[in-house]
Amino acid sequence: MNRVTRWARLVVMLLAVPAAIACQTPGDTTSPADGGARAGEPSGEPGPPPSLDEVASATCRGLEGVAGPVTLVSGRWQGEPLAPGAASRPVVELVRDFRLEGDLDGDGDDEAVVGLSSSSGGSGTFLHLAVVDRRNGRVENVATVLLGNRVQVRGAKVGGGRLVVDLVQAGPEDAMCCPGELITRSFQLGAGGLEEPATAAPTGRLGLDTLEGVEWVLRRWAWDEQAAAEPEVTLRVEGDRISGSNGCNRYFAEATAGASPGDVTLGPGGATKMFCPDPAGAVETRFMSQLHGVTKYGFMMGRLALTYEVDGEHGTMLFDPRTPGDAATP
Repeated sequence: MNRVTRWARLVVMLLAVPAAIACQTPGDTTSPADGGARAGEPSGEPGPPPSLDEVASATCRGLEGVAGPVTLVSGRWQGEPLAPGAASRPVVELVRDFRLEGDLDGDGDDEAVVGLSSSSGGSGTFLHLAVVDRRNGRVENVATVLLGNRVQVRGAKVGGGRLVVDLVQAGPEDAMCCPGELITRSFQLGAGGLEEPATAAPTGRLGLDTLEGVEWVLRRWAWDEQAAAEPEVTLRVEGDRISGSNGCNRYFAEATAGASPGDVTLGPGGATKMFCPDPAGAVETRFMSQLHGVTKYGFMMGRLALTYEVDGEHGTMLFDPRTPGDAATP
């Protein structure tokens, strides 16, 4: 299996994506269309924005490629085969580890913004952001916006009544598996849902320089394996060089971009020679092995994703950008 095919399969596995969604907790039949609160109106009983656990059991309707409403169970719904005996099924999933808070409807209370993914069973994977509020004591998906097919979210924030999303999407010359066009989209919550006041224009191309100016902190060794907070593993990109802490020593290596967006090869490098007992020693050994096997970089809901191959096994390490309040690595 070639590198492009592996990355395409990984994106589908990690995101599995949605379309036009209206979610409510089970038993809730109220929506803005039939009398629920609208943007700028009081939301009924005040309370904290819905949690991911609450949205994980919501009922969603209006999904592209999915007939009728679906109820998530532990953040996932899977439909019947599209044809008798067929392996492909429609799937809806709540994107884990992603949630924003902010006041988008101007009522003085924060709403939550979550990621939802859906697939009709074909090769397309569509990513949406959904605004979810607590209205009249129930969890309701107030509005949802389609971000695109197999797009990557570099970052997202809520501020000043706007939802701003930095994306990597397929440009005119890009294959769907390997998007390379950078774009920033801004949305406001209005009577018609999440509205984009102006059409956004591309701001550049995905490259190693896209990763510069940020210290990235390892959070997951693989999609299903969380990394411990200590010892901390970090990564920085400066030009064609990467460096950071491998949990024990300082390391560095050369990085060369490939022909397709996100392709990368790591060349010769080095590290300091301090001896560290486990667990730091084990973390160092594992990280350096996976790092030298990296073949692809991209983004997963604001996280840096480094895809690697070690001894024929493939995986993806996920890194969070260090926020201003975090202590920096010396």
